[in-house]
Amino acid sequence: MGVTGDGGTTVRQARPADHDAVASFTTETWADRDVTDYVPRVFPEWVESDGPDQRTLVAERDGDVVGLCQGVLLSDHEAWAQGIRVHPDHRGTGVARALNDRVFDWAAECGATVCRNLVFSWNRAGLATSRRLGYDAAASFRWVHPEPDADASVDTDRVVTDSPDAAWSCWCRSDARDALGGLALSLSESWAIQELTREHLRRAAAETRVFTVGDGDGTRGLAYRVRDYEREADGNRWAEYGVAAWADLPTARTLFAAIARDAADVGAARTRVLIPETPRHVADAAAAGVTLDDGGDFVFEADLTGRVTRR
Repeated sequence: MGVTGDGGTTVRQARPADHDAVASFTTETWADRDVTDYVPRVFPEWVESDGPDQRTLVAERDGDVVGLCQGVLLSDHEAWAQGIRVHPDHRGTGVARALNDRVFDWAAECGATVCRNLVFSWNRAGLATSRRLGYDAAASFRWVHPEPDADASVDTDRVVTDSPDAAWSCWCRSDARDALGGLALSLSESWAIQELTREHLRRAAAETRVFTVGDGDGTRGLAYRVRDYEREADGNRWAEYGVAAWADLPTARTLFAAIARDAADVGAARTRVLIPETPRHVADAAAAGVTLDDGGDFVFEADLTGRVTRR
């Protein structure tokens, strides 16, 4: 059953048969940039995998599918909104708000108290839409790309270990945690950002990899691998790291060298590492010799506590 909002927009759960309609208005979402929209490729998987922790929604007007958005529960109190798209002929007519409000309501009904999303810094329309829909700025980060290298040089004065508890203690006192509002990449949902916890680091240690860098004064840096995968867009194998945090430049160099070695170990040709978008972190990454994206990206969040329905 769909929910009808203002302006005759009906929001309902997506069906496999909606794929052609969704693909028709998302194939060239960013036609003015050298960026391919992932939605036409992942939409069938999204619909197939919908369940208690995920809801893919479409908006209809006069029987035509004109919008899309997906909500995902990342934890018992955190929701993630992604893939919001509106047909060009229906933008500015309330479709985005109808979709987003339904995601908020669904997430709140499931017990979430916060919903976040990610917007590329160059996406002016996405930035404006997020603010209009009730999201507040939460954090800014940048992707950096150490070159995979099995022989990357590690500072002999520093020790690389794999203790998730040491990583957690380092994270708790790091300025990276403050800059990112405690957020990092999710281990469960690609591209999603959520609160980094001790349990996440323990899970990463068991399933992927955790790095800590220490010296005689204690643990000075941390990182963890989220996943490694074949990326269809470029045919390369990528290794993705949820956050890198460090106290000083020598630690940064060793941390990125450890990441380069790990990426080579899993056969990756490319890497992607999330770091805080601060002058110190960006400058240190540059000084450590890693490739940086041209700009940062933004995480927004909305307080859902006014919508929460007691279960």
